[in-house]
Amino acid sequence: MLKPDPLASLEVNLSEADGIRYLHLGTEWVQGSMRIDAPFDIDLEYVQRMMAWLLFVPPDSVGSRHAMQLGLGAGAITKFCYKKLRMTCTAVEINPRVADVCRAWLRLPPEDERLRVVIADAAREIRRPEWLGTVEALQVDLYDHQAAAPVLDSPDFYADCRHLLTEDGCMTVNLFGRSASFDRSIESIAAAFGPRAVWQFKPTREGNAVVLAQRTASRPKRDVLQARADEIEARWGLPARKWLKVFKPVER
Repeated sequence: MLKPDPLASLEVNLSEADGIRYLHLGTEWVQGSMRIDAPFDIDLEYVQRMMAWLLFVPPDSVGSRHAMQLGLGAGAITKFCYKKLRMTCTAVEINPRVADVCRAWLRLPPEDERLRVVIADAAREIRRPEWLGTVEALQVDLYDHQAAAPVLDSPDFYADCRHLLTEDGCMTVNLFGRSASFDRSIESIAAAFGPRAVWQFKPTREGNAVVLAQRTASRPKRDVLQARADEIEARWGLPARKWLKVFKPVER
């Protein structure tokens, strides 16, 4: 008999300061945020970087793609992909209370033909045959209530993530660049995706280091990435030109 996951029943709290609403899972640690006067923008820097997969796809194709988030958090990525990018979105969240709070207080839109919230354990859900090979943008942000380390971080888990992706799909994952586990996480991702498919950002001031892995490794030329960054900023207001200064392949 499977034991219940304690993450599925954590208390969910909110706080507000300076026009920003914050999500907490029973502690003072911030698990996500929303700018109250711009609820569909992405507020946190590391969460903006989770959108770096946009550098690897033609901008005009974005609206026809499927984004999946493992860990709903405050819903920032799901809302941005759904409202701003006009994508089909699936969010997998283990705690039903998180989804309820996102709908009531964090402006998560109601489900429709383009938006689905699945209450499930991500490790099990991503093995379901219906998802395999269907995801162009996979964003992984799975932390415990202390926000201390990823709860899923093995080579087998990342291999399952790779199986979700289409041939030109990408995964982005939030890690802690100043944690002793960071190098081990990079090794696990490289084992699943191949070292030439892995890119990383320098850590933010808070220590979050976003890592990107491609289903099919490619190395776009600098001028292609620059042109994409320019268009991302113009279309969607993300600081993509700044990304290129702190984003590089893991293996040169």
